[in-house]
Amino acid sequence: MKTVCFGELMLRLAPEGYTRFVQANSFGATYGGGEANVSVSLANFGTDAKFVTKLPKNEIGQAAVNSLRMFGVDTSDIVRGGPRVGIYFLEKGASQRPSKVVYDRAGSSIATATAADFDWEKILEGATWFHFTGITPALGDNVAEITLEAVKTAKKLGLTVSCDLNYRKNLWSKEKAGETMAKLMPYVDVCIANEEDAGDVFNIHADATDITGGKLSHEGYISVARKLTECFGFSKVAITLRESITASDNNWAAMLYSEGEAIFSKKYPVHIVDRVGGGDSFGAGLIYGIQSGMSTRETLEFAVAASCLKHTIEGDYNQVSVDEVQKLAGGDGSGRVQR
Repeated sequence: MKTVCFGELMLRLAPEGYTRFVQANSFGATYGGGEANVSVSLANFGTDAKFVTKLPKNEIGQAAVNSLRMFGVDTSDIVRGGPRVGIYFLEKGASQRPSKVVYDRAGSSIATATAADFDWEKILEGATWFHFTGITPALGDNVAEITLEAVKTAKKLGLTVSCDLNYRKNLWSKEKAGETMAKLMPYVDVCIANEEDAGDVFNIHADATDITGGKLSHEGYISVARKLTECFGFSKVAITLRESITASDNNWAAMLYSEGEAIFSKKYPVHIVDRVGGGDSFGAGLIYGIQSGMSTRETLEFAVAASCLKHTIEGDYNQVSVDEVQKLAGGDGSGRVQR
């Protein structure tokens, strides 16, 4: 099992604890990004994971690479060059105050990349799975074209392709997202979305659902998955179900739609330490479960348990093992000290 992930790796700058931007005198520096987070999770699960991007050939670019290498992620096909590492600033919310993200990623190395930077035949050699998110083609028409070339090559080589729709309004409009993503979806086997993505990108909405009020309709999400499958021919559609009570407390579950049938996971009440990367950790758990030959039910419960645990871990990366995930998925969510 070898998974290749393609996207942007960013420097994350965050005030300590729950300090607001306007209060901060210093910022802690870590690294993360949608597809990079998936690759780290998969490496921690003991599978081969490669991350592909473009980073500047300087010390900050090297520090970003090192943040992946320390977990055993294959960085051999990261292209070095371009002007800068993209940055995002994170202010962690609490109770009724939401988290905030400010991007400083314009003109980053990956955003200025060209098709000549990536030899996808070579990069994907020996791989079984390719993963990307909707964030990557949102970085520019050039990156969207690189992504299209990647998924075409992946399908030609017989890889399974997964995509997390991950709509980001700060990067592109709904119209542009829908137009670009529609060109990529015919090459995707497994689609991952949350409560809003299908509506924002493809104007497919769940009926009788109010995400801000914490009201989710199972039938509405089955309808969304069915419509997505009918439009694009996905083999599986996974939808994460977040009931936002406050910024500090959510209910977390998911649905997996496969071969015309939908199953729903158990629901976890989560007290949040850091929710960034929660969806990515779900995607990684899903990929791991499918690759490992788990049943549909086992795959879904593994993915939800993995992402539940991520909400308790600082930073973008989900630093948990298969055993820890399986213990939670099996019903041990007491949080008691393990001796």
